[in-house]
Amino acid sequence: MKHYIYIITDRNRTNLHVGLCTDMIKTLQFYCDMPTLFFDKAQQLNRLVYFEEMNTEEQAMERFKTMSTFTRAQKEKMIRSVNPDWIDLTIGLKAENNMRVRPYLRPSLGTAKRSIVF
Repeated sequence: MKHYIYIITDRNRTNLHVGLCTDMIKTLQFYCDMPTLFFDKAQQLNRLVYFEEMNTEEQAMERFKTMSTFTRAQKEKMIRSVNPDWIDLTIGLKAENNMRVRPYLRPSLGTAKRSIVF
């Protein structure tokens, strides 16, 4: 199971929240469904600006503890190293998640019984 460490912010970049989860899509949906849970409406956390994927829970917990102690300047430097324009990564993540879903396949032509008339 994959584990994710992420940084999410509001539209004005005033708050940088570090989090840990196993399902990034559900976590982002939670932030959208509960916009005023952590902050008031003006400071709604809704922009994913950074995330890392880890293979084990131990690695993820260690990285989360480390990132939680970072200063704001350190977090900003880390974000700018991979996302210099602070683009919301949620859109790309949702698109990638939709691509992983196996599309419905049409039945093979060999399995369909057809009569060919000449």
